[in-house]
Amino acid sequence: MVNVANVLSLPLVDQDLARLEPLLRESVQCGDPFLDEVVTHLISAGGKRLRPSLALAAATAGDRPAEYDDLRGAVAVELVHLASLYHDDVMDEATIRRNVDSVNARWGNLVAIVAGDFLLARSAEIAASLGTEIAGLLASTLGQLCQGQIAEVQSAYQVERTEEQYFDAIAGKTAALMATSCRIGALTARLGRDQVEALTTFGRSFGMVFQIRDDVLDVVGTEEELGKPAGQDLAEGIYTLPVLAAMADPAAGPELRDLLGSPLAQPERDKARAIVATSGGIARALERAGLYAAEAAEAAEAAAAPRLARALGNLAHAMLEGIAGDRSGRRA
Repeated sequence: MVNVANVLSLPLVDQDLARLEPLLRESVQCGDPFLDEVVTHLISAGGKRLRPSLALAAATAGDRPAEYDDLRGAVAVELVHLASLYHDDVMDEATIRRNVDSVNARWGNLVAIVAGDFLLARSAEIAASLGTEIAGLLASTLGQLCQGQIAEVQSAYQVERTEEQYFDAIAGKTAALMATSCRIGALTARLGRDQVEALTTFGRSFGMVFQIRDDVLDVVGTEEELGKPAGQDLAEGIYTLPVLAAMADPAAGPELRDLLGSPLAQPERDKARAIVATSGGIARALERAGLYAAEAAEAAEAAAAPRLARALGNLAHAMLEGIAGDRSGRRA
């Protein structure tokens, strides 16, 4: 898995992330022992902190320590991400997240849903304190996240799902928050509008790369790498880009289509993963992700700070390293 901090190579951002951790915990603790345990469960489990890393990098370019508002903006976007994980795991009936019990598995669906709502409320409170533009931006982003998720739910088990429908869904459920992370960092740093827009565009394109990569790994990755069961999307009827491309493959498509369209037990899940992994679907997905990575790097170049542009461009391309070639043809 990609180590975001290592790829960015911005030491001050690493230090800022260390400063962020106690703020993240403090932002959700309310003094109720039970609720505090639930809402800090996935914080304690770790995570890449990718979205706050983007917010802090956009704000500081690694040239200065983050100010308090920069850190709070980064906390706000991470809380939205955490809330989405709480809710997603309920929808997916997931039992593992970040190699620990999911919140719903440990405390039940009702607690997980309400705790996720609590995290969103805390995020909104922080955003409001940072000004009306950031508050409005975060509210709009939440709407996009919901639209993307609904679009994905509507397409469940549909073997006729199109690539266009797939891209529309991930633009909302993933890329929107990546774009907002970068934009909030640029706004708390009071950067010029051209820089704000360039960093927002980077975040959106980077989010597309990230989600396609995640969808490829769901096919070729391991549970240890993913922190959750592999092949989960296939089992739940979420047909992602590598699967859609495999279904369009004349050699692999007919056999794969015969398996899909309904829930999969473990043997069928493994067989479907193997078909996709040995088809042209992985290469097709990675090719499209590469185009988005190039778009992200181009947008980063317009972000004015050369050091930041290099760091962000390297990060976009690093997302795809170690996936192609050595694993795309492996039997799952």
